Parts: sequence; structure tokens; C-alpha cells
Amino acid sequence: MVKAVGSPGMVFVVWVFGGILTLFGALTYAELSAALPDAGGEYVYLTAAYGPFFGFIYGWTQTWVAKAASIATLATGFYTYLADFLPGLKVVSYTIPLPIGPGGSSLEIRYGQLLGIGLILFLASVNYLGVRVGGGVQIFVTVLKLGLIGGLIVAGLSSSHGNTANFHLGIPADPGGIPGFFAALVAALWAYDGWNNAGMLGSEIERPQRNLPLALISGTLMMIAVYLLTNLAYFYVLSGAEVGASERVAATMMRRVMGQPGGAVVSVAAMISIFAALNGSILSGSRVPFAMARDGLFFKSMSRVHPAFRTPAASILLLSVWSCLILLTGKYQQLYTLVIFPSWILYGMTAASVIVLRIRRPDLNRPYRVLGYPVVPAIFVLVAIALLYSTLMSSPRESGIGLVLIIAGLPFYFFWKKRLPAEKEKLT
Repeated sequence: MVKAVGSPGMVFVVWVFGGILTLFGALTYAELSAALPDAGGEYVYLTAAYGPFFGFIYGWTQTWVAKAASIATLATGFYTYLADFLPGLKVVSYTIPLPIGPGGSSLEIRYGQLLGIGLILFLASVNYLGVRVGGGVQIFVTVLKLGLIGGLIVAGLSSSHGNTANFHLGIPADPGGIPGFFAALVAALWAYDGWNNAGMLGSEIERPQRNLPLALISGTLMMIAVYLLTNLAYFYVLSGAEVGASERVAATMMRRVMGQPGGAVVSVAAMISIFAALNGSILSGSRVPFAMARDGLFFKSMSRVHPAFRTPAASILLLSVWSCLILLTGKYQQLYTLVIFPSWILYGMTAASVIVLRIRRPDLNRPYRVLGYPVVPAIFVLVAIALLYSTLMSSPRESGIGLVLIIAGLPFYFFWKKRLPAEKEKLT
């Protein structure tokens, strides 16, 4: 971010702007989640506003690309940090020959990848046992994570190595200007991403009309405060040039403050943070294919609810196993990059659905109404359009391939849609 905009001051501007934009999104989603508190989040909102086609496109993107790639990325990050203590995790464990290409090929599997797969499957089993079990784990690790981040902030801001002059020292910006601002904003929005996940659990949350808006808004405000304070600590201890040159800024800062043990503390904190994010991704992401299958727009077996644990067990297993396969390929980062463009199209459409539903369904019960309507959702949509334009200009190839990945789901949609009337007739 500091490389893109050139100064700590502008980095804070980007964090604040991205935080306000995320808050506008949370305020908008709060109305949707309270009015339509069902499993699936955006899938439910898009279906209600525009019809099943756009709901399916969102669910397809989340299940096969965005959420699965996110889970694979997080699991890889976990064993990468753990390798600071156990370097053997980076060693190749198995080489599997593959009959691909003229001379054949092979798949190299590292010990760390096996550990990452084990972690995904462990958390899948935790969430398989019930939303209270998965939610309880999430609360525990989130409190622990916030405590460690709080310790990092205090350590940085109280350090004798700190210098307020760092806040005024800039570096050459690349690309700088408006392109640099949007490049940094994309990074901030990835960090804020996940604020919308609570809505995916709508049917399993007690008093969703009250608790979903409360979770979305208070959680987003807390995230903004945490990111601003953390960056304040970074730039108090490190100069802009040092931040820009570091691949692990938190570790670099803590080594400056505490010496070599400080880096180890950050690695432990990072693993706990990743563990929490990974559990939350499995907990929320598995509800999307479940909601699609329940509506007849996905594999029917994914709509099954476990008779004892009352969880979408088959959907949890599908998402987790698919994420493990993506982890093995090592292509998750490319997939995640490719899906930025179509994902933000759907985010913008979801925010706009507040306006669409106000017009099309004025009688819909709305326990919470978005503050500043229609300005707040309109601003979110306009910035989403600007972000899409910037992404298209800077990464036309990736944006195009991302759209192709989404289009690949269309034959499945029309196949399931064609079968839908027959299935409904059987049920009646």
C-alpha cells in the first residue's frame, strides 16, 4: 500500500476510505440480512432482487473459486508461518507422476501441504458437529486473536524505538495518483473482506432480525479501529521505506521492538489469526452450496441436513475437500486473483438490491432500514463500479479469465433449471 501511494499519511487515508466503504456495505447488508434472514447470504439477496440466475452465479463463484481458494490460501499461510519453527514443512514429501503432456508431469506434495489439508479437514469436522460448536471455536480464537493484536499495538506504540517523524517520511510512489490509490484500496478491501459472512448463517442465528445488523455494523466498526491502530504502530516504529521493503511488516516491527523473539511472537499470532479466519470461512462458506441445493440449483445431496447435528454436513464436506484439492494444485492464488472482477460485480449488485427490493417489494418486513438511504447504498455501488473499471484497466487478462470461469457455470444452471419444475412437481 505504501509503495502504491507513497506516504504513511495516504495509507491511512486509504484505510479510512476503505473502512467507510465497508461500513456502507455493512449498513446496506444489514437491511438485507434482517429482511431475508436465510442461509446463503448474497445468494438469497440476489435471488430475491433479480431472480435465481444471479443468485446462482454468486453461489457458483463462491463455491468453486472464491471461498475454496480463500480456504486453500489460509491453510497455506498457516503452515508457512509454522515453517518458521519447523523448516521441514517446506520439504517435498511425495512426488506423484501424472500422465499429462507429451513427456508426462508430476505433482509434488510437501509436508506442509499435508498439514494444511489436515487442518482444513479438522475444522470441517468441528463445523460438522454443529453451528454452536463451530461458532464457539470461532468466538474463542477471535478473542485470543484480538488480544494478541492488542498486545502488538501496545508494544509498538510504547516502544522506545518509535519516532513520530516516520509519519511524515514518504517514498517514491508507484504508480501513485489515482491508479495508486485504487491499487492500495484493493489491498485494504481484501483485508476488510469477510464482513459480509455473517449473513450466510442467517437461518441459524438466534433473533436474526436484531443480531445480524448488530453483528455486521459493530464488527465492521471494530475492524476499522483495529486496522488503523495496527498501522499506527507499524509506522511509529518503521519508516515508510522499511514498511515497503518488508514482506511481513508485523514481524519486522516486533523484531525491532523485542529482537528475534518478537518475530516468533508474530508468527504465533498470525497462525491463530489464520486459524480463526479459516474456521469462519468453512462455517459461512458451506451455507452457500447448501442454499443453492435446497432451491434445486445445485447437486441435490448438498441440501441434506444432518439429523443429529442439524448442519449442512454434505455441503461442509464438499467445500472442504474441494479446498484441499485446490491447495494441492498450488493454483489458489491465481484463482483468487481471477475472481476479483466478477465478485465485485456481484457485491455491487447486492448493494443495489436494497433499492431494487424497496421498489419491487415495498411490503417486505424490514426490521432494520439502512441509514442514509438511498445515498449510502448508491455510494457503495458507485465506488464498486470505479473499482471494477480500475481492475479491468490494470488487469484485463485476469478480469476476462475470471468472467470465463463464471460463464463455465451457465450449462449447469440451465440443466438444473430445466429439472426444477419436475422436482417441484414430485414434492407436491
